Amino acid sequence: MRRIPKLTRVAVGVASLALAATACGGTSSDNGDSGSKEDLGLAIAYDIGGKGDQSFNDAAYAGLTKAKDEYGYKTADVEPTEGETDADKEQRLASLARQGYNPVIGVGFAYGPAMKAVAAKYPDTTFGIVDSVVEGDNVASLVFAEEQASYLAGVAAAKATRTGTVGFVGGVDVPLIRKFQAGFEQGVKDTDSKVRVIPQYLTQTAEEGGFSSPDKGKAAAEGQIEKKVDVVYAAAGLSGQGVIEAAAKAKVWAIGVDSDQYRQEALAAYKDHILTSALKDVGGAVYTLAESVHDDKPLTGTQVFDLKVNGVGLSESNPKMAEVAGLSDAVAKAKEGIIDGSVKVRTE
Repeated sequence: MRRIPKLTRVAVGVASLALAATACGGTSSDNGDSGSKEDLGLAIAYDIGGKGDQSFNDAAYAGLTKAKDEYGYKTADVEPTEGETDADKEQRLASLARQGYNPVIGVGFAYGPAMKAVAAKYPDTTFGIVDSVVEGDNVASLVFAEEQASYLAGVAAAKATRTGTVGFVGGVDVPLIRKFQAGFEQGVKDTDSKVRVIPQYLTQTAEEGGFSSPDKGKAAAEGQIEKKVDVVYAAAGLSGQGVIEAAAKAKVWAIGVDSDQYRQEALAAYKDHILTSALKDVGGAVYTLAESVHDDKPLTGTQVFDLKVNGVGLSESNPKMAEVAGLSDAVAKAKEGIIDGSVKVRTE
């Protein structure tokens, strides 16, 4: 592959995602061979909710699009199936590797067991997994300081609330989403200890639709709004769209997640009520791994994306955010504190 400038962690903008489908990998059975002789490019396998969630998966797709545009190579993005097993995920990853895609990235912690099994069978392929750590000589674990972005969201919520009550809606009650809750609650309390936080999870398992059911998100938000919540933060993937819809209809604030949801076309009808979004540069991480492989210096091991490298953050797209007294200054101060270490953000 041709050389490009030294690897840098580039924040990928997710404001205008092109949602046209690219080539999809096949699902033939795994024979443990070394893959196609054809040198293909980046492939991603989506998490629950798939492309079009205006959040986590679409952020990954933005990274794929950037890599495709820059390098002009073939890409693949493959949707999950309802009720799939680890064996299904393993087959999907193996098929992409066998076709010659490199790197192959599993978007979401659910790919952990499959990634571990497949990476060992295809040692010449670089694999990446988002939101989980998988050991392997050819695996890059792309993890984020979600709690830091969520802390900033909590600061914003505490400044914006008028009722003194804010809400958190998590898609599934798992350690990853509890990181979002922990950071958010700490940010709220550090800003105004009198503000009440009402946390709620949609489901206990992903199979129950916690990350893929806007109707569940909408119902949860409506229930919180009845309890006087006037700022609600959703870390719930596709389900978060329902939270945002409910907030907009009730004319209260929603806080988005992962992508800058104020700028998402599918949410345009509600954007005036999207105060901000806790950003998680999944697209940047996907692109960074693709860049490293293209540059013949593939990343492996745990790669952490935090505030120091702009791997997480808080969006400022909604001009109404600047109208909330003290909000911008409070967020800037909190960000500075997290980066210099004077603010320690909890993960649970």
